[in-house]
Amino acid sequence: MLSIVEGLLLFVAVNESVLGVLGNGFIGLVNCINCVKNKKISTLSLILTGLASSRFCLIWIITTDAYVRVFSPDMYLSGNLSQYIAYLWIIMNQSSVWFTTSLSIFYFLKIANFSHCIFLWLKGHITEILLLLMGCLPISWLFTFPNITMPFINNIMKNRSTTGLVTMQKSEYFINQILFNLGTFLVFVLCLITCFLIITSLWRHNRRMQLNATGFRDPSTEAHIKAMKILVSFIILFILYFVGTAIQILSVTVPENKLLFIFGMTTTILYPCGHSFILILGNSKLNQASLRVLKLLKSSKQNFSLYFT
Repeated sequence: MLSIVEGLLLFVAVNESVLGVLGNGFIGLVNCINCVKNKKISTLSLILTGLASSRFCLIWIITTDAYVRVFSPDMYLSGNLSQYIAYLWIIMNQSSVWFTTSLSIFYFLKIANFSHCIFLWLKGHITEILLLLMGCLPISWLFTFPNITMPFINNIMKNRSTTGLVTMQKSEYFINQILFNLGTFLVFVLCLITCFLIITSLWRHNRRMQLNATGFRDPSTEAHIKAMKILVSFIILFILYFVGTAIQILSVTVPENKLLFIFGMTTTILYPCGHSFILILGNSKLNQASLRVLKLLKSSKQNFSLYFT
């Protein structure tokens, strides 16, 4: 049986999961419809669709993993369920971070303004660079699976018992987890660098505007600020995601305490859920589409209430 606090946190996590599935599903659907209408797919649409799809799946994986661990731990430790969940989590977690980094690079090359020759070359080859970056994602999977995943899973299989992962050497388990997330962390650092460069570009742009005695809220400034909001929100939410994942890893040392694991899961889901709505608000096409959906739902609700009055 779950305590009141555990039940409350689980309720919050379920609501986060539902909102995250709806938000990411909406982003993917809108971009797919636009691609069909325009009969072509833009680089931004490709990134947003891939990002929404990976986060959509990531939420389901996290939720399924948590449900089985909390309510059916014996089922989780028996068979190959833990192995399958680990495989899927690697794919979707890395995909989500890689697509987000691609989005940050897209904003950086489209919005930032530098005169350096390297930046100008990158800006002129933005599509090729982003496709190359996304093409490196399967390569990262190839390096991750044989070198990290199989030893980790084999240790789980060897030490499977009623106490689960607690029987594994703690130091070995934590080392595996660090290696497990190392590639994702390095890509995240790249996203931090692009965010810093956008802030630098905004500062230099505002300085030029001051020297020219021009208003600050010009289109370039607005674009800088919008991109910064999206990237900074991602950084904050991803840090929470990383903290939540770390809490879930630490909960292995106290398997009797479900509260720690559920709290970690609740913190983890904030990232794929919250950032999807920030993307909707920050993208004009997605924002307009969401407003149309809200108007449609409002009119449907009014017609429904009139029908029964």
